[in-house]
Amino acid sequence: MNTETKSKKKRVLTALLSISFLVISVFYGLIVRPLILGQPSLPLEIVFLLAASLLVFQLLCIGINWSSIQQAIVNKLGQALPTILLLFAIGLLIGSWIMAGTIPMLVYYALQALSVEHFYLLCFVIPILFSICTGTSWGSIATIGLVLIAVATVYQADVAIAAGAIIGGAYFGDKLSPLSDTTNIAAMSAGVELYEHIQSMLVTTLPSAVIAAIGFGLCDLSYPVNYAISTQLIETQSLSNTLVHIEQLFSFNLLLLAPVMIILFGSLMRMPPLPILILSSFSASLLAFIVQNLSITDIAQTLYQGFNVSMLASGELLPQNIGQLFNRGGLYALSSAIMITILVFVYVGALDCISAFPTLMGSLLTRINSARLLISSTLFASAFTNAMTSSQYANSFIVAESFKNKYDALRVDRKVLSRSLEDSGTMIESLVPWSTTAVFIYATLDVSITDYWHWQLLSLINIPLAFMLVFFNKGFSQSSSNSNKYAQLKEEHA
Repeated sequence: MNTETKSKKKRVLTALLSISFLVISVFYGLIVRPLILGQPSLPLEIVFLLAASLLVFQLLCIGINWSSIQQAIVNKLGQALPTILLLFAIGLLIGSWIMAGTIPMLVYYALQALSVEHFYLLCFVIPILFSICTGTSWGSIATIGLVLIAVATVYQADVAIAAGAIIGGAYFGDKLSPLSDTTNIAAMSAGVELYEHIQSMLVTTLPSAVIAAIGFGLCDLSYPVNYAISTQLIETQSLSNTLVHIEQLFSFNLLLLAPVMIILFGSLMRMPPLPILILSSFSASLLAFIVQNLSITDIAQTLYQGFNVSMLASGELLPQNIGQLFNRGGLYALSSAIMITILVFVYVGALDCISAFPTLMGSLLTRINSARLLISSTLFASAFTNAMTSSQYANSFIVAESFKNKYDALRVDRKVLSRSLEDSGTMIESLVPWSTTAVFIYATLDVSITDYWHWQLLSLINIPLAFMLVFFNKGFSQSSSNSNKYAQLKEEHA
């Protein structure tokens, strides 16, 4: 064994050890403790803090100085800053939309308009439309998703099924939206035209969405929203009381749709999401002052720590479910998700010191000699990278950069690469307990991943379907000439 081979093997083993710290921490903290030892799970913050600490210790032991480690972490946190600011902005958005009366008004009319018999199917379809228009799965979950969860709570529906439907619908719309940042990045990183990428995703995503829609339709039949009770509520007390109290607390008019219109307009004009979220929150705050007659003190408190119905109740005794529906939002509403995001990127930044992911990808690629193995490996690598980094941005660039030349060599169209980045990367993030997406969903909808994961039908269908198509040689082809000349010419002139 020559020196170069030994050095390469050493780098691979070092990379495997560094990643094993997170795998072991997750396995012990989230699986062994609750399922085997009967003890509480470790908080995700502690899991990532432990993994990052062990990794830093390893890096110091192999001779990497602290200044280099710190700089790598700082660089990675710089990349995470837009996500962190977005989380703060979504907390502001939720609180401001509630105090303005925007979300209460949507809940009020949705309670009267939505079909109880097809509720779970509607929870899947409505976020699809909103997400296609806005290009953001997180924004759809935090807005229309929050409205639907509130309706589910009042209807006494199964919030886990509703959450699974909302998340799946939001992600399906996001994947097919030309406004989506992850969709654009997957296409860009693979060197594929945007609409070719979207068309390629239809091969796996559209059948998955159709099957998921059928599944939620069957849920409406098998796990119906307690129709007898719901009908009785409409005629008598609980739902009627809820509607009355919402109407008494908030003043409704068409102006309250202005914050929603700002989001839709900004998305259609492809404006940066963060300023649009802030502008929408500002307009909602102004409406809270004008329409709901909230004081500046209450508006500031809502933006800071979230809305509380006592701000409008004036000492009135309200049903408990009113507070459960609307007491939320604020700058620190997603503080747990923000802290986890920071710690995830501390760990991933430290990994960059030894180029752990590119090293492992390079080792994997040397063993690939067929199109089927290449696409399967892309799907595995994308799922693994997204799960470990909690970032579809990182996943797209790391995996695409590592694999795209191999796609050219084996004459597989790169749009299969871009599709695979999302089929297992984007689609898996809501199913990974320690991901920032799962934490965000819990903080926003108040439904944990242990409750909703088996109802997130879109991902549970899409991921296996992508592998099945590869196994049966469907959904891709090898050309006799290089089909990626466009991508190569684009890269040469970049």
